Amino acid sequence: MPLIAEGAQQPISDAHRLELLIDAVSDYAIYMLDPDGFITTWNAGAQKIKGYSAVEIIGQHFSRFFTTEDQVSGVPEKILASARTTGRHEAEGWRVRKDGTRFWANGILQRVVDEDGTFVGFAKITRDITERMAAEQALLESEGRFRLLVEGVVDYAIYMLDASGIVVNWNTGAERLKGYTADEVVGQHFSRFYTSEERAKGMPVRVLETAAREGRFEGEGWRVRKDGSRFWASVVVDAIRNEAGELQGFAKITRDITERRAAQEALRESERQFRLLVQGVTDYALYMLDPNGIITSWNAGGERIKGYNASEVLGQHFSRFYTEPDRAAGLPARALYTASQEGRFEAEGWRVRKDGSLFWANVVIDPIRDERGDLVGFAKITRDITERREAQIALQEAQAQRAHAQKMDALGQLTGGVAHDFNNLLTVMSGYVRLIEKKVGADPEITSATNSIKLAVERGAALTRQLLTFSRRQAFNSEIISPAERVEAVRGMLAGSIGPNVKLVSMMEPGIWPVKVDPGELELALVNIALNARDAMPDGGIVTVTAENVTLLPGKSKTGLEGDFVVLRIADTGVGIPPDVLTKVFEPFFTTKPADKGTGLGLSQVYGFAHQSGGTVTIDSQVGQGTTVTLYLPRADPSEKTEAPAGGKVLVVESDPELARSHIAMLGQLGYAAEAVGDASAALKAVGSRDFDLVMSDIVLTAATDGVALARAIREVKPDLPVLLAAGHEDKADWTDEFALIRKPVDLAELSRAAARTIAEARQPSDTNVVRLRNARTAGSHPAGE
Repeated sequence: MPLIAEGAQQPISDAHRLELLIDAVSDYAIYMLDPDGFITTWNAGAQKIKGYSAVEIIGQHFSRFFTTEDQVSGVPEKILASARTTGRHEAEGWRVRKDGTRFWANGILQRVVDEDGTFVGFAKITRDITERMAAEQALLESEGRFRLLVEGVVDYAIYMLDASGIVVNWNTGAERLKGYTADEVVGQHFSRFYTSEERAKGMPVRVLETAAREGRFEGEGWRVRKDGSRFWASVVVDAIRNEAGELQGFAKITRDITERRAAQEALRESERQFRLLVQGVTDYALYMLDPNGIITSWNAGGERIKGYNASEVLGQHFSRFYTEPDRAAGLPARALYTASQEGRFEAEGWRVRKDGSLFWANVVIDPIRDERGDLVGFAKITRDITERREAQIALQEAQAQRAHAQKMDALGQLTGGVAHDFNNLLTVMSGYVRLIEKKVGADPEITSATNSIKLAVERGAALTRQLLTFSRRQAFNSEIISPAERVEAVRGMLAGSIGPNVKLVSMMEPGIWPVKVDPGELELALVNIALNARDAMPDGGIVTVTAENVTLLPGKSKTGLEGDFVVLRIADTGVGIPPDVLTKVFEPFFTTKPADKGTGLGLSQVYGFAHQSGGTVTIDSQVGQGTTVTLYLPRADPSEKTEAPAGGKVLVVESDPELARSHIAMLGQLGYAAEAVGDASAALKAVGSRDFDLVMSDIVLTAATDGVALARAIREVKPDLPVLLAAGHEDKADWTDEFALIRKPVDLAELSRAAARTIAEARQPSDTNVVRLRNARTAGSHPAGE
């Protein structure tokens, strides 16, 4: 079918088309494309220019002649679309030969239709115009230099030299920089701008020789103005040649860069000083990283803190300073990412020294960017703050301990006050029950009633005792005992308390130091801990009791104690205690047991006993693994001896009338003649005017003077008159070794023993004639009914 090129008047026959292809000139690549851009014909010119034979290229897409950049940008498709739409497309650009070389091509793509006007493909003509393009480019550059000269750039001295170095033209910038007008300098040799030292060395000649030989000279150096002043110049000299390659002269550009040089010198000096500063800092590790985290600089502080010298660490990745878990978690990479994205990274954590030891570090990473904003690396600062962290932790622990102590002290004051008033009620009840028993006799109904009242008093006394122990106001009867022997002595009782499903194991180290405690309170503390352990092991388990000697150094123990202590540990294999509950277990009345299963006072008694004994108690627990309660009891002075106890007219000092009548009645049953006064002033008057064998005083009196102050006042005026103090709780710790004590509520048998022994000891010979009952072991050693 005949084809008609768009715009053509006469049809072109197939024979004519074949003749055109055969006669194709070799300077043009002329070939046909189908509508999709695939090559259907190929001429000799195409093979010459592009390097492909017809067999190699026919059937291939014409886009293969385009550069990769143009292919990615879709240039071939755009050319096809343009020719298909407008009928013709012409453009210039880089094309690629078979051997991969590039040439600058002029390409024309013509849309081709048949005689019916049906679109059948494209005619493509390509010409290699690389040389022409290079010539045009050179001309453009020459014209550009010329324009710079004629436009008079004032920041650059731009002028021409002939082949021998004679100045042939001069611009405004040259006049401004060097001080010469064109009339003064044109026709002069350019060497006049050099210093005499440079001229003597032949520098001007070497500059022109270099430019002529290499095509260009570039350098910096001192140059001289017309007025003789010097400036630091940046110089470029280009050789100018004609088409035949003959040297025609030189183009010379000079710029005054004195200020830039001064700035560079200042920068170099600043950098030198900064390097000295960084190298001199030893408290901080200051070093640089490349964008990938490779160490590129290292200072003395880095070596001191981390243990590596520069030769060992430069070129290594900074992640080597992290712990293995932190590296596995990707922390080094996250640190760099955060710094690059947010402009800064700061954190604290464990880091590793060369010797494998750990230190707590404060780390700051800042990104370093160039003038274009591209990331070029990181500045990293590391400081060892292990000591500061330990101090902060110690401070936090001390604050927590202080807050806990204040809380427990407030609870102790509250429970102590309540227990004191409760004790007074129990004392009255106990005294009158015994009077009723004595007066009524053996009436069964009355006896049953009084027994019930006595049982209630005993239970109340036990409850009060635990409250007073927690508040550290319990009147202790301390003795020097062997903890190991005491544990073995109560082993049977403990085993009976915890039941058959729980195995009791005790392991005592040999040579356990003696301690000075109230034996009854120690036994009660052990029973309370054991009962809690039993309740934590409903399916059975093991309770282990151990003892060891420890010496706590100042500031080294979390207990806040120092000195020699015996440590009693009671561990169970129970269900454990959750962390939120563990902090409350020593609070009075706190319990997780049902209402009928516990009072919440067991561990409160343990807490009070340990602290009133001069020690402390701690508890550690993990859910599902068990609990360990640790008692710290201070070592007793082995040379201290506890005094054995010994056994009328009695002066009762009691501000509560009911209690006073109760005490008088009980003393009367014991055969003493007793009278009562209500305060300390009346007591001193009575003692001064009458003779007594014993003064029995409550510690808490309503007047300003309490029982302890009264006892001391009596000792001053009548040192041989013994004083027996009735104590529901103790407000002071410095009088318990001075006077005999009896616990309230007062039991008749205890009162009998305490009164008889106190009077007997006062009558024994004494160097100081002062009664000192250090422990009053039998005076009220157990509350009523125990």
